[in-house]
Amino acid sequence: MTRKPTMRRAPDDALKSLAKVVAVLGAFTTARRSMSLAEIAAATGFPRSTAHRLAASMREVGLLDQGSQRDRYRLGIKLFQLGNTALANMDLHREARPVIDGLNRVTGHVAKLAVFDGRQAIVTHSVSAASGTPLTLIEAAPVHCTSTGKAILAHQPPAAVDAIIADGLERFTEATITSGRKLKAELRLIRARGYSVDEGEHQPGMRCIGAPIRDRTGRAIAGLSVSGPARQLRKAEVGALAKIVIHHAQLIEAQL
Repeated sequence: MTRKPTMRRAPDDALKSLAKVVAVLGAFTTARRSMSLAEIAAATGFPRSTAHRLAASMREVGLLDQGSQRDRYRLGIKLFQLGNTALANMDLHREARPVIDGLNRVTGHVAKLAVFDGRQAIVTHSVSAASGTPLTLIEAAPVHCTSTGKAILAHQPPAAVDAIIADGLERFTEATITSGRKLKAELRLIRARGYSVDEGEHQPGMRCIGAPIRDRTGRAIAGLSVSGPARQLRKAEVGALAKIVIHHAQLIEAQL
């Protein structure tokens, strides 16, 4: 007697449902903070009925929330709770915090740690220049036009770089590199000198200096940076500040 094929497909169905949930979550960005069902369907490619079913289920468990405008959805507070738990359990984040605080004190500039997720640089720790106060905002930053992102990307396999380029290099400012050829040339320069510079490529008028953080296998898994308005973080200081950023990145590497 043969088993019914539906029994064997059940795990696959569960994985497909999970992939759909992840797709809905990934559709939200800092620029697209809330979406209607029609917008969720358009962003994910799901039928509206599927988007409605997923959104309702995700709202029930706290992954999505609805504000005063009941026809619009946003990410739920449950994700913030899970994210904080993940950060607390992440060796890199835990070991890096005192080093990032020290980098802020030494330079007087905003210091940031960003972790590479394969597509973006996720800023998990940031210390304000003015107060030295850690900021809890977790944000995703593009890898092709930020100092942490470029420092990480410069040490990824060619296939990973090609995938980023194939996804499209979004223009944020007039200085953003949008050519794959120019980006690869920039990454070669970064590997040669050991640090990256963002010259207003992500935010106008800002200058940022980044260095990669490698694990024990030599793989770049994160980046460390200092940043500030170009009028305060002057171009003549880049070389000296880069040495400080690299030193602090190496301090973090030694603890991993």
